[in-house]
Amino acid sequence: MIRDTSATDRLVEVGSNRKRKLIIYIGAGVAVVAALAFVLPHVATMFSADSSVSASRLSFATVSRGPFVRDIAAEGKVVAAVSPTLYATSAGAVVLTVHPGDVVKKDQVLATITSPDLAAKLAQERSAADAAKVEFLRAQIDATKKRSELQKAYDNAVIDQTAGQRDLKRYEGAFAKGAVPVADVDKAKSTLDKADVTVKHAQSDLTTDNGSLTFDIQAKKLAYDRQVLLVQDLERQVEELNVKSPVDGQVGQAFIAERATVAKDAQLLSVIDLSALQVEMKVPESFARDLAIGMPGEISGNGKVWNGKVSAISPEVVNGEVAARLRFDGATPSQLRQSQRLSVRVLLDKRDNVLTVQRGSFVDESAGRYAYVVADGMADRRDIRVGASSIDKVEILSGLKEGDKIVISGADTFGDAKHVAISR
Repeated sequence: MIRDTSATDRLVEVGSNRKRKLIIYIGAGVAVVAALAFVLPHVATMFSADSSVSASRLSFATVSRGPFVRDIAAEGKVVAAVSPTLYATSAGAVVLTVHPGDVVKKDQVLATITSPDLAAKLAQERSAADAAKVEFLRAQIDATKKRSELQKAYDNAVIDQTAGQRDLKRYEGAFAKGAVPVADVDKAKSTLDKADVTVKHAQSDLTTDNGSLTFDIQAKKLAYDRQVLLVQDLERQVEELNVKSPVDGQVGQAFIAERATVAKDAQLLSVIDLSALQVEMKVPESFARDLAIGMPGEISGNGKVWNGKVSAISPEVVNGEVAARLRFDGATPSQLRQSQRLSVRVLLDKRDNVLTVQRGSFVDESAGRYAYVVADGMADRRDIRVGASSIDKVEILSGLKEGDKIVISGADTFGDAKHVAISR
């Protein structure tokens, strides 16, 4: 028997189907309205922006308040604070008595220079000094003899003067008694006058010649003293042919070969004073202006940390960097070696409750005059003023507040735009 389709037939209620469709249409309408309400502000924002940049090309940071530490961290190299280089004081052949790495004491002979020319010159000047001494002594003897002769002439003149005075007195007495004529009295007066003149000239010669003899002796003595000084200087030069260490330390480097012949002022050796080590570091030019001698620092290495202070700052900039040195507070660690690498940190400034943001390229791109503040998918340009900066942070003086989110790098793609949309 053939079955019909009555078993599969189903009664459809026309009113119920229409109601369900109405509900679906209403729900779809509400969803569309909600989507438009969400999208339209963003669309309006997109149209109001000067340009649009993907967030993946930007870096962001949030302004915060807290402690602000400005420091410089770099790798340092151990150097000797005292590392003199010794030079040849004269030309000649050099014989080294030490080798690089040898421990030496102050005034220990490190090298000897053989200089025949200097030795010969010293011998000649010593001979000249002996001759000058002989001349000086001869001048003294001659002066003594001359003074004796002048004194003798003066004494004889005085004796003749005294004898004349006695003769005149005797003749005057005899003339008064009529025993001698007046001619004898006049002759006695003439003899006395002659004796007076002789005494006067003898006394003048004694005074004048004595001064001349004194000057002659002084000239001979000055010539002798000059020659002695010249000999002493040459003896000093000969003594300096024995090159001595100026400090206790260690021989660093030999600049010549053994028994080499060198010119005057040629480099010979360097000596390192290991008791006065310092750490040298390279500081970027932008931070170097804030460095000052005496600033505290921290030196670390070999699993240890030492305190230090900035002791020297180079006055010149080389390849955008400035060299600075730190000395250890207290005794120099004994385990350190020349040219050893250590970590160095110099504290420039430390303050609390400072408004800061992570350092980025925006500081250099805008010279710290503006930044882009991000809110609701938009980056708005805002004028700011920055203060001090450290390696990872920059101080905000005005224009931003705590919690603001800004673009710290990638803003160079914004150009001169004041409103930039940030797309995902």
